[in-house]
Amino acid sequence: MPVRRLVFLLLALLAAPAFAAPPLVLAAASLQESLNAAADIWAARHHARPILSFASSSLLAKQIDAGAPADIFISADEPWMDDVARHGLVKLGTRVSFIGNRLVLVAPASSARPIAIKPGFPLARLLGDGKLAMGEVNSVPAGKYGKEALTRLGLWDAIASHVVGADNVRSALALVERGEAPYGIVYATDALASKGVKIVGVFPETSHAPITYPVALLTAATSPDAEGFRRFLISAAGKAVFRRYGFQPK
Repeated sequence: MPVRRLVFLLLALLAAPAFAAPPLVLAAASLQESLNAAADIWAARHHARPILSFASSSLLAKQIDAGAPADIFISADEPWMDDVARHGLVKLGTRVSFIGNRLVLVAPASSARPIAIKPGFPLARLLGDGKLAMGEVNSVPAGKYGKEALTRLGLWDAIASHVVGADNVRSALALVERGEAPYGIVYATDALASKGVKIVGVFPETSHAPITYPVALLTAATSPDAEGFRRFLISAAGKAVFRRYGFQPK
C-alpha cells in the first residue's frame, strides 16, 4: 500500500468518532419518554446511545439481584434501590435521588370529571361495579404509593375488592385507556404522556411517602460511558429534560 494512502487511512481512523460501549440502563416504566429523550441528547453529544430497558422497578431489582448484567439502575422508589444496595450491587457514592413525581387519579378522556381527593371522598360509589387500575400493591412502586394514599384517606377497605393490580404503572394506565377500568391511579407523568386519559384528581402529597427516583451505577457496570451518562442525568441539563415531561427535579 502506498505510504500516502496508508497515512490517509490512519488519519481517517483517528478522526472517526470513537464510541465507547453503550451503557445498559434498567429503568422504571414511568421513565420511557423522558429517559429516551435524555438518551437522544447524550447521543447527540457524540456518545453511543444508551440501551434502555423499561419495566417495573420491582422486576428490575430482582433481575439485578439475580445477576443480570447492567450498568445503571433507575428506580421509581427508594425501597427497591435499597434492596439492590443491600445485595452489594450499587457502587458506593453514585446513588442520587434526582427527580420526583405526583400520584394522580385518571379516567378515560371522554368521561373525565374533576374529583376532589380528600379523606373519605366517595371513590367506592364512583367505581360502582367497575375496577380501579393500579400497580400491584405489594411490589410495584405506584401501587404501593396508591395503597398507602387510599389507606391514609380511609378508603382502602371499601375499594380493595375493586383493585386490578398491574405488573407496572404503564399497564395500569393502559387498562384505563382501553376503557377496561373507569379509574386508575398512576403517576402524573404517565397521565401526561397519554392521550387516552385525563387527570381527574391529584392525591395530597401528605397521603403517601415522597415519590422520588434514585439513580445509581451498579457494581457490575462495564461500559466506560456509564458514569458519564449517570452524571449527565443528574446535571442541570439532564434534569431539565425530565422537567419537560412533568417530573420534579430534586
